[in-house]
Amino acid sequence: MKLLVTGAAGFIGSHFVDLTLQAHPEDQVIGLDKLTYAGSLDNLAQHRQDGRFRFVRGDICDRALLASLLENTQVDCIVNFAAESHVDRSLDSPDLFLQTNVQGVCALLDMVNRFRVPRFHQVSTDEVYGQLPLDPSTPPFREDSPLRPSNPYAASKAAADLLALSYFRCFATPVTITRSANNYGPRQVPEKLIPRMIRLAEAGQPLPLYGDGQNVRDWLHVRDHCAAVDLVVRKGRPGEVYNVGGGCQRSNLELVRLLLDRMGRDSSLIRFTADRPGHDRRYALCWDKLRRQLAWQPTVDFDAGIRDTLHWYRDHPNHGQPGPC
Repeated sequence: MKLLVTGAAGFIGSHFVDLTLQAHPEDQVIGLDKLTYAGSLDNLAQHRQDGRFRFVRGDICDRALLASLLENTQVDCIVNFAAESHVDRSLDSPDLFLQTNVQGVCALLDMVNRFRVPRFHQVSTDEVYGQLPLDPSTPPFREDSPLRPSNPYAASKAAADLLALSYFRCFATPVTITRSANNYGPRQVPEKLIPRMIRLAEAGQPLPLYGDGQNVRDWLHVRDHCAAVDLVVRKGRPGEVYNVGGGCQRSNLELVRLLLDRMGRDSSLIRFTADRPGHDRRYALCWDKLRRQLAWQPTVDFDAGIRDTLHWYRDHPNHGQPGPC
């Protein structure tokens, strides 16, 4: 296959490039990335001399650039990781999220139709479903659960999902969608919860937690997420949505305490701060469909994954730039 991977220099996109080139030696990848604060060529450095990989700097909203790429190369699949993804930033600049996450997806879908690309895959998020009660007996979200996004970021991702599905219905555009749990692992930008808390704890600084810290997230290692996307891209059914869960629910407070314990730091560093608007209480996904149809399941043990992630950030103290507090 020849794949166009957008957002290729970002956290998840770069891991997907790794997996594709390692698991499929016959494949070729064009990596497209705007290189905002969330993308870095360092994430792709290991592929610099690989003749199967080519990097292009650019914006998915740039239709002329997309057309030039697809005119000159027969692409078998576009995998879209490109997105504005930080909830706090979406509260400050919702228009930017609509531009990238909705208008950008529209541009990609139009290019898929124009150049008859055999597959378009949209990488989405569990946040499109909104929140679940903290009560663990409440069933997790399924693919047919209503979309009830709570913030501009989640709303923009939900809009992109609905747009992609509408193209499937109206134009038979060959789209698939995955909605994943919270990712963790190496190369994540420092504004996200796990790398941010590691950096602050390393420096002996206070660790701010929103609200009471009881918000629950389902955690999925980035390599498991990429393995699921790889399966769906190659074997998933067009027009289908697939949840990608981690089966590892932890409250933010529990997770931060675990990090502090692993780092030999005291939990007295934790500081509770005013909660942000639209802060969902709990996410949980049912991924029976993905397991049943494509035999996928997460493979990275959470404790081992957190240990390796912690070691990576300690070995790469200069990775990325600190996000706003």
